[in-house]
Amino acid sequence: MSGMRRATMHKLATTAHEAGLDVMSGSLRQDDEGHWIINGQSLTSWLLRHVDEEIVIVLGSLADERPMDVRTCRTCGRDYTDLECPYCRASRIRLRGHA
Repeated sequence: MSGMRRATMHKLATTAHEAGLDVMSGSLRQDDEGHWIINGQSLTSWLLRHVDEEIVIVLGSLADERPMDVRTCRTCGRDYTDLECPYCRASRIRLRGHA
């Protein structure tokens, strides 16, 4: 797997966690009774906490070997492969006085 794809997926998970969303990551396994387990935690019980809620599930495999798509920023016109344009992100942080 490309380091860029792995880093992007970890950044997505970190962003979701910082937003207070439920995030589960690790190796997916099925035990002897047919229950799905991720890092020793039951996927079924994790999902049961959200019964009758409208949810979004994002699943990404860290073994995915596809190359990252190059996108063009609609603001500055630069090409990037991250979740957002790193140049515009740095400018926003700088202009807001966070750096």
